Amino acid sequence: MKLYLDTANVQEIREIHAMGVLSGVTTNPSLVAKALTQAGERFESEAAFYERFTGVVREIAELVQAPVSAEALSTDADGMVAEGKKLAALSEHVVIKLPVTAAGLAACRRLADEGVAVNMTLIFSANQALLAARAGARYVSPFLGRIDDTGWSGVELVRTIREIYDLHGIEAEIIAASIRHPQHVTEAALAGADIATIPYGVFKALLKHPLTDIGIERFLSDWEKAKQEL
Repeated sequence: MKLYLDTANVQEIREIHAMGVLSGVTTNPSLVAKALTQAGERFESEAAFYERFTGVVREIAELVQAPVSAEALSTDADGMVAEGKKLAALSEHVVIKLPVTAAGLAACRRLADEGVAVNMTLIFSANQALLAARAGARYVSPFLGRIDDTGWSGVELVRTIREIYDLHGIEAEIIAASIRHPQHVTEAALAGADIATIPYGVFKALLKHPLTDIGIERFLSDWEKAKQEL
């Protein structure tokens, strides 16, 4: 299972990318707005924000040299297609995120037919994942955490989509999204997700284990003792 970072914070991306484990990034306008606000940036107009948004997407794509999902803001198919083409022109690595709506499916098909990679997002059912794949999506993003919030299991949805895709030879990749904790990552991998897109804090937590820290401290302590005995 490939590991993506779910953020628009370039510093966070640089840090995780340096580990050598990052296979891509997912963003959305909310994440971009959060990152820019935290950096103290302010915008007088929607146009100014959107220009900065596209700049961030381009910068991330140049950094990771791997798929970067950027979400279209339009709600109609024509607008999604026009916006998707503009975003895709920023870099060969840009993937267009579209919601799984009737307009989103229509736009997905049109963009896919022109060779533009699409990530259909906000997937909450296996039927939505099937529709997205048949509309030409290269990626589908079921939202694990938000499904868990409803009392059902997001991981079970991933497992169901995986079974359907394998049964019918569907090649769209499953991105486990809305990851809330490290166990979600393990469960998504076991359920057959192709990709997990992970928030920065959870990504850092994947690396941590108290026994690892204890082991490092013990090795260093033993080494210091050994040096003193030389």
